[in-house]
Amino acid sequence: MPLCKRTCERRRMVRYRRNRVPDGTFFFTVTLRDRRSDLLVRHIDLLGASWRKARGRIAHHIVAVVVLPDHLHAVITMRDGAGDYSGLWREIKKGFTRGIGPAARPWQSRFWEHTIRDADDLAAHVDYVHANPLRHGLVSRVAEWPHSSFHRHVRLGALPQDWGGEVDLPAAAGERDP
Repeated sequence: MPLCKRTCERRRMVRYRRNRVPDGTFFFTVTLRDRRSDLLVRHIDLLGASWRKARGRIAHHIVAVVVLPDHLHAVITMRDGAGDYSGLWREIKKGFTRGIGPAARPWQSRFWEHTIRDADDLAAHVDYVHANPLRHGLVSRVAEWPHSSFHRHVRLGALPQDWGGEVDLPAAAGERDP
């Protein structure tokens, strides 16, 4: 390949910088290609099985998660010593895609990540995750959405069952606005 062509190819490539913090905590947004799809909730058991299998390969702890029809949000603490969350998402996506069918390509190729900085940032992002079904108009109360770690937080006594009727979310939490 001529030098000029290689240089031009490199310029067109987007270079993503990921913040690698061994055993760090991160907020993620992972989406399907078709934002009108309900594939994630329709195949919630397959997603769960894919995630459990990935956990066996890449150690992590789910702090908070919500699965919506076309995307999911998660706050995860990596416990693999390397902060290999890209590998984690690759494993989850791969398992889910294989279960859907060999021709399926449901996921967007990238994901959005934010490194949690402190306890306030963590609390804001956990609240964002749990309130997301309400924010998208899928429910009138957070407790009505079944695919959320909110229910685990209630069982553990961290949140009351009626949390999230009217939620005022901090502007700095969650995914970037387009």
